[in-house]
Amino acid sequence: MLDANIAGQLKGYLQNIKRPIELIAALDDSAKATEMRDLLQEIADMSGDITFADDADSDSRKPSFQIKQPDGQEKIRFAGIPMGHEFTSLVLALLHVGGHPTKLDQEVIDQIKGLEGEYHFETYISLSCQNCPEVVQALNVMAVHNPNISHTMIDGALYQEEVDQRKIMAVPTVYLNGENFGSGRMSLPEIIAKLDTGAVKREAEKISAKEDFDVLIIGGGPAGASASIYASRKGIRTGIVAERFGGQVMDTMAIENFISVKETEGPKLVAALEEHVKQYEVDVMNLQRASSLKKNGKMIDVELESGATLSSKTVILATGARWRELGVPGEKEYRGHGVAYCPHCDGPLFKGKPVAVIGGGNSGVEAAIDLAGIVGHVTLIEFNGELRADAVLQKKLFSLDNVKVITGAQTTEITGDDGKVNGLIYMDRATEQQHTVELNAVFVQIGLLPNTDWLKGTIELSKFGEIEIDNHGQTSLPGVFAAGDVTTIPYKQIIMAMGDGARAALGAFDYLIRNDFDGKSEAA
Repeated sequence: MLDANIAGQLKGYLQNIKRPIELIAALDDSAKATEMRDLLQEIADMSGDITFADDADSDSRKPSFQIKQPDGQEKIRFAGIPMGHEFTSLVLALLHVGGHPTKLDQEVIDQIKGLEGEYHFETYISLSCQNCPEVVQALNVMAVHNPNISHTMIDGALYQEEVDQRKIMAVPTVYLNGENFGSGRMSLPEIIAKLDTGAVKREAEKISAKEDFDVLIIGGGPAGASASIYASRKGIRTGIVAERFGGQVMDTMAIENFISVKETEGPKLVAALEEHVKQYEVDVMNLQRASSLKKNGKMIDVELESGATLSSKTVILATGARWRELGVPGEKEYRGHGVAYCPHCDGPLFKGKPVAVIGGGNSGVEAAIDLAGIVGHVTLIEFNGELRADAVLQKKLFSLDNVKVITGAQTTEITGDDGKVNGLIYMDRATEQQHTVELNAVFVQIGLLPNTDWLKGTIELSKFGEIEIDNHGQTSLPGVFAAGDVTTIPYKQIIMAMGDGARAALGAFDYLIRNDFDGKSEAA
């Protein structure tokens, strides 16, 4: 089942297993069950420490399989064949159940072990979802460290009846003890924080006790990561406050214009960024959102939503941007129930069904092209009189026979019934006539909004809400710099954000050496 190259790599990984493990499958007579049996037998044949058993009564979901030690209590199950983006989840589960240590800090392991109660997690995924593996791997590793935690990964495309019954229209969607726990990308610290209610307060106290920084960066995307490296290399005390390290790049699938790297994916690039930042003395405070910023004498105080406060001589704002919303009736009501912003993640849930894409720029046209290979029909709706995407993308789009393009159209409402989307209404801008399109999902791809709501009234913003900066990255507030998509730079690209982050860090360092703090120059 596995090609020779992948099989060879997997066999090499399995040499790290330190104790016997069992693969126990619940199979039926379906083609997917046969495929799963072949995969599990192939894995078992790669290592003398792995055995495979077919026990039809081991679980009600068929096909599915569990990974456990012969006498262990691990409760990790895959209801589906974990290939595609989930293959790494399978490999890590095999290694961790097999005794290969996880890469978690002991503090995090102790926190997991200290969770009291029974936690049965179920995660609905699609194999093309790039956000799903992080959630699956986080919950799997929790099940490894705490016998009271169990986790089952469920391929939504394989268990469509469950998806329909639970009205799941976005992945990943996590259930805990039969109740909805959350949707979308969630990191291990985020999951633990939701379970350990005292974690936020403890972390806020730790953060508030930190010494003053020379440079404090708000945002952990490409701009923030770049700024932290350039600042730290100057030998100054550097910190990063990030709501989610990696930012918007974590939701980016194909990256083919990052110079020197022919092609990569967002999560891979973020992992490389994080590894690079770790090479330097940068204090990374993840899962923290800034709520206010103000001058305090020569210092700058940043208050976080957790209640913590940090102080720094300079600040670099690199908070990036978020998906722009339509702002029409039905959008918020049906978000996660047919209204989506990530076609790669949620597209497979609508296999064979009609969907719409709102937006005729590059992201909208790319989304329509991707979805056309999965769903039954795509209606692309563009506000302007013509598409704005690159010519090569338009050529590809118009070659597809299951795509309809409507230009000069304004979406006015997203409709639904029984808790999920069933259509949208748009107005022909030339005739002002209303039209209804019956469909099962709406993918919104109309650009980005800068994350500056918390800065209004503090620094100068453009009419679009972007931070105004000079050619050194300096904002209107002395000592505060900005970089990346949150600023007025004209092109919102990863490579531009990285360069911008470097510029802001150098600008902040120049500010430090030219200003006197506590009676002596930083250059002294």
